[in-house]
Amino acid sequence: MKKLLTRFLLFITITALVSCSSKTDTSNDTLTAKKSKLERLKKEQQDLSSQIASLQDEIIKLDPSANPEKAKLVSVEKLSTVDFNHYINLQGRVDAVDISYAMPRGQGGQVKAVYVKQGDYVKKGQLLLKLDDAIIKAQIEQAKTQLNFAKDIYNRRNNLWQENIGTQVDLISAKNNVDQAQHQLDLLNEQLGYTNVYAEMNGVADEVTVKVGEVFPTLGNIKLVNTDNLKVTAQVPENYLDRVMVGGSVKLIFPDINDSISSKISVTGKVVDPNSSTFQIEAKLPSKSSFKPNQLAMVRIMDYSANNTITVPVNTLQTDEQGKYVLVAVNENGKLYAHKKHVVIGEMYNDQLEIKSGLLAGDMLISDGYQNLYDGQLITISAN
Repeated sequence: MKKLLTRFLLFITITALVSCSSKTDTSNDTLTAKKSKLERLKKEQQDLSSQIASLQDEIIKLDPSANPEKAKLVSVEKLSTVDFNHYINLQGRVDAVDISYAMPRGQGGQVKAVYVKQGDYVKKGQLLLKLDDAIIKAQIEQAKTQLNFAKDIYNRRNNLWQENIGTQVDLISAKNNVDQAQHQLDLLNEQLGYTNVYAEMNGVADEVTVKVGEVFPTLGNIKLVNTDNLKVTAQVPENYLDRVMVGGSVKLIFPDINDSISSKISVTGKVVDPNSSTFQIEAKLPSKSSFKPNQLAMVRIMDYSANNTITVPVNTLQTDEQGKYVLVAVNENGKLYAHKKHVVIGEMYNDQLEIKSGLLAGDMLISDGYQNLYDGQLITISAN
């Protein structure tokens, strides 16, 4: 029974393998046929395309009108006159017009007290610091003693003179001694004032680096800045020497505080820096709490202006053997054609180019799609 079952299973397996092999052969035959048919159709397509192209060439030769030109899609911009301005864009900074450094009237000395700190607002004549005055005070006391002694001698001489005792020379000499002693005392009192250092103007103590015990002004200083009188300074390239003048318009932009003002150039440098090839300009600022010394300022100087002129985007300008030109759309018998217009250009600012001649208000400038256009080419305008 087991042998019979084994033989039956073997028969079933062989039958299945034969069936699969038959199906695989049939499938392979079908795939090969399809590939062969595809190659044949591709060859027929190439032959037909070649025949069509050949016939088209022959027809065009016999009848050129059979090949109508296809219009190229472009965008146009109607030109109008505008006011054109050219600016020089620079980076500048806010600076103080009035800056003062505290200095003693004498030779200075050791600091005994400082009465101001950085950021304080001070007034003209305000005491800023005190220098050592011990020696000068001792000299003053000595001078006072000498003066009192000279006065006593003079009084004695004068009393004797009133009694007709002594000589006039002795009296005059005594009087001179008094005057000299008084003069010496006055000088010493004035020198005592030199130990006080005062503010020379109203302003803010921008720097206070001096300390008690140091020798002033050898070490440290006190810098005063008048924040009510500010200006903007900038360095201008020397090629603009003949275009930047005192009184010229300038726009000052302060990006950090999102503010801007219009001003005038108040000073132009007379010397060109040999290292940077630039010269300095200044423009005054109004008194405003938001303006601070050393603040960043963008300086925009208007160095050229033209009213009622034509401008075009700079990328539309092209060049041929005759010079600079742009392409405009011209209506001819109901159809639009691209035509060159040679132009004379002026200044350029940002992406706009001044056109001095060659274009008129109302001309239709081809602003997009002008690439690879030729003079006289049929065009159509984009709906956008």
